Amino acid sequence: MLAARLLRAAPSGLASLHGSARRLRGARVAVVLSGCGVFDGTEIHEASAILVHLSRGGAEVQMYAPDIPQMHVIDHSKGQPAEAESRNVLVESSRIARGKITDLAKLSTKDYDAVIFPGGFGAAKNLSTFAVDGKDCKVNGEVERVLKEFHKAGKPIGLCCISPVLAAKVLSGAEVTVGHEEEEGGKWPYAGTAGAIKALGGKHYVKEVTEAHVDVNNKMVTTPAFMCETELHHIFDGIGAMVKGVLKLTGK
Repeated sequence: MLAARLLRAAPSGLASLHGSARRLRGARVAVVLSGCGVFDGTEIHEASAILVHLSRGGAEVQMYAPDIPQMHVIDHSKGQPAEAESRNVLVESSRIARGKITDLAKLSTKDYDAVIFPGGFGAAKNLSTFAVDGKDCKVNGEVERVLKEFHKAGKPIGLCCISPVLAAKVLSGAEVTVGHEEEEGGKWPYAGTAGAIKALGGKHYVKEVTEAHVDVNNKMVTTPAFMCETELHHIFDGIGAMVKGVLKLTGK
């Protein structure tokens, strides 16, 4: 009976499953997703950790994603592209958002106190061309608009894992971290990203996976997350530090 009711539920009904009990108004935070799955979209554990920490911090959250095709689709069981398969970033992101998601083009800075970008290769493949073009990458137009508008409004921006490259490209002189600058025997397999951030005009700060870097002048908070090969709880703690930093900067 329950299964039948869920199958018959309207999209708005399914979306409501993402909600929880009403609470006192806290910071209003937009979370921008890039698909669903580490190798071609949003890193799911990072998105979940962000949402948990925002919930614990009393924030009101709405998720967004651009309504565009993915760069490609990865078969995560094989780690290889799924030939002749295509997916939409907004549609895939709705899996994480439990259906409660909006086209990024509709995100208005005036409606939120902060914005957060989880990582995952989708940030480098769908929200930008960093995965292909490196320092010569282009950033999706709506992503660039959102970053610039929040920055101009003096509202905090949170980013983790690979997504700080978006800020380094769009906001000149941004201070960010993606962790360490040397691979250290494989513990930091994407350490070369720090050099790319510098080439983009950003300033890189070395941080541990459990830490976050706060760029006070630009109201930007970043943390390495899965740029480090470590236990999941360390990544969860680092994301918590980033979210806490973002919420503190909102003043709410």
